[in-house]
Amino acid sequence: MSDLISRFLRYLEVERNYSPHTIRSYAADLREFERYIEGIGIGSPLEADHLAVRGYLAKLQLEGRSRSTVLRKVSALRSFYRFLRRMGYTDRDPTSSVHTPSWRRKLPEFLTVEEVEKLLEAPDQSNPLEARDKAMLELMYSTGMRVGELVALDLEDVDLKNRLVRVRGKGRRERIVPFGRVAEEALRLYLSLRGRFLKGREERALFLSERGRRMTERNFRERLALYAQRAGITKKISPHTLRHSFATHMLEAGADLRVVQEFLGHANLATTQIYTHVTAERLKKVYEKAHPRA
Repeated sequence: MSDLISRFLRYLEVERNYSPHTIRSYAADLREFERYIEGIGIGSPLEADHLAVRGYLAKLQLEGRSRSTVLRKVSALRSFYRFLRRMGYTDRDPTSSVHTPSWRRKLPEFLTVEEVEKLLEAPDQSNPLEARDKAMLELMYSTGMRVGELVALDLEDVDLKNRLVRVRGKGRRERIVPFGRVAEEALRLYLSLRGRFLKGREERALFLSERGRRMTERNFRERLALYAQRAGITKKISPHTLRHSFATHMLEAGADLRVVQEFLGHANLATTQIYTHVTAERLKKVYEKAHPRA
């Protein structure tokens, strides 16, 4: 990895206070671009022009990368070159004239209410590990939080009495959202067993691994796959699927889009509109209720 990329990542960490996860993503994206330009005979990011950037984006499309992946990589490149210009390393920005390719927007897969119920009933709460997993699944579906936000929760973030949880979202923005009775019950059971996970030391993390350390996103993904299989769910699901299911079910039940936006932690309503969808059945019901000549 070039010294320029290392300096940029250090800037994101120290000056911009980006999360470790975001910095790792930027590092991976910029290293991939660096390998691409080296492969076409360009020795440094400073020597890359707009044709090199366009060629890189075309390569990503040919490889079948998703729209969100390519947009993230373009964002990383733009931020990187803005940094290089601001710091005086170059006076050119090869990303300035590059437009991101267009895709047909594909909505993430979601689960039906019945599938979610099967998934949430899959853990055996007589097992402490599965009681923990049940609490995590219930809290995630109850709030729609991201998996990174879920595993980042500390003990003091949860107010069981008032059923509120403080979530640290993207850009270090905090929000406080409510959760339901079933999630509360699952959390209370897990917390009564949490001491079994501790290995003789204090730990602020709410959800602990078998080793007594904070649960990771990878840990949770693996556990989710286990319960999906146990529940007989054949769809390919991820924590993102559960988050999208939350938003879908809220909207289908009549929740206001701005309320869903607050739960999801989206800075802009437009993001929520892209992320969620309303079924044709619900649109038809709204139309029949609202239109005078329906």
